[in-house]
Amino acid sequence: MTKIEVKVPTEKELKELGVKSWDIWTCEVSVFDWEYTEVETCYFLEGNVVVKTKEGETELKPGDLVTFPKGLKCVWEVKKPVRKHFKFG
Repeated sequence: MTKIEVKVPTEKELKELGVKSWDIWTCEVSVFDWEYTEVETCYFLEGNVVVKTKEGETELKPGDLVTFPKGLKCVWEVKKPVRKHFKFG
């Protein structure tokens, strides 16, 4: 997998993944470079982000379950403050 995967999960899927037990990350409006050294799965609770890669742009919003592949290099443009559950590996 070399691209960002985005889906809108059901409550059942969220429960099966144990999303509510994952840590929470927050970020104010900002722009920064990021490289994933391992796979990250996250579930957006609040905010709006455009993640830019060499393949294009991916917009993320509340309700999105996102998987970022290991090795991905990108730029995060946080347009509205973010709050998300996340886990690595």
